[in-house]
Amino acid sequence: MVKIDVSDNELIVHYLNGKEECLEALIRRHQRKIYSSIMILVRDKEMAEDVFQDTFIKVINTLKSGNYHEEGKFLPWVIRIAHNLVIDHFRRKNRMPMVHDTEDYSYIAALKLKDENVEDKMVTDQIHKEVRMLVEHLPFDQREVVIMRHYANMSFKEIADCTNVSINTALGRMRYALINLRKLIEENKMVLVK
Repeated sequence: MVKIDVSDNELIVHYLNGKEECLEALIRRHQRKIYSSIMILVRDKEMAEDVFQDTFIKVINTLKSGNYHEEGKFLPWVIRIAHNLVIDHFRRKNRMPMVHDTEDYSYIAALKLKDENVEDKMVTDQIHKEVRMLVEHLPFDQREVVIMRHYANMSFKEIADCTNVSINTALGRMRYALINLRKLIEENKMVLVK
């Protein structure tokens, strides 16, 4: 059994020394965040599972070849690999993804909501639905940052690493996204207050 307080780098070292369960521990530790970041971009359960699997095949190959040099940055590194695989997929399909909920997955459902009564929950659900519709009208790079920050709970450092931009660029995209969301709210005369 792998100890919970073992760092990612320690798990990698143990895995490379033949302890397969350490790779399983790494996958379990980060599975939700990695899968969510993939699902947010592809909006298709089967495709997300394929990309998730391809991501860890690439991770394993990189680890075993001795080319992993991201000390202390395992999760952003893996998310960047997954992000690049998603981009490769859409380049092959010659289209970029749009963010929509599916019957199988809702990125709003991933939000942690406080305990609330039925009326509060209905109002919150309606607000989330309206915000989700607005987010879908943003340019891709802005939408991507909003989703990674607010729905995948990634830091701006993780977003920057994942999207291969500087932190300032990620922050700028978020700023423009918020400006554009405010404009959309005003144009649609929406009130998003509980």
